Amino acid sequence: MLFAYTRSIAALLLVIMALVVQEAKCASHPTNLGTVVNLRIEGRDHTIFEGPISTRGHNVTTVSGGTHHCDGTNRDENPYPGPTCTSALDDAARKHNFSWDGTFSGEFDDFFITTIAGDSQTATEFWGILLNFVFTPVGGCQQQVKHDDHVLWAFNAFNVSAFLKLEGPRSARLDTPVVFTVTDGMTGAPIEGAGVNGITSGEDGHVLLSFDKTGTVALKAEKLGTIRSNAVRLVIT
Repeated sequence: MLFAYTRSIAALLLVIMALVVQEAKCASHPTNLGTVVNLRIEGRDHTIFEGPISTRGHNVTTVSGGTHHCDGTNRDENPYPGPTCTSALDDAARKHNFSWDGTFSGEFDDFFITTIAGDSQTATEFWGILLNFVFTPVGGCQQQVKHDDHVLWAFNAFNVSAFLKLEGPRSARLDTPVVFTVTDGMTGAPIEGAGVNGITSGEDGHVLLSFDKTGTVALKAEKLGTIRSNAVRLVIT
């Protein structure tokens, strides 16, 4: 009788210890709180969306793929749920009224994006994901994101020579030349021949611009065979 009682106490202690360990484990890791990332979606011939978006990991539903979790625990890629590249896409679509679709792979436990805002993949052109100008090594529901990360969904991402990045001042004086620089976001190499506001970048990637009207302009770099750049918003006084 005493032996059975002792075993029951021991079992209870083991359960309590397991709960304490689990609670401590959860407390030492971030929970699935919302975070803000910089999301950009470059379509076939225009920018579909660019701006900050608040996101957290959640179930995602598409017409072609159904409803599945999308919080980074897909395929056991991360031990705890959190915001992902695809959750950011889904949140932006709902908040800014554009559609997207994707099939779901049980093998990869992830969505394969087929269409965003009417731009659909073809036999040779596919949507790709970059996180901070690097292709993600896993799918969009597996890849978790952190505050202020740069998430890029790009159409025909696997058939381009560069992913353009534009840098420059955020303010300028009227009729005063200012320099902007176009680089490959992946490598940092200067890009020659990219157009910014009608001016073409030189061998060093520099573009010299001046403005004859006050106000605010949004500048982007574009070049055939590349993914267009982020926007730089410039205030002219």
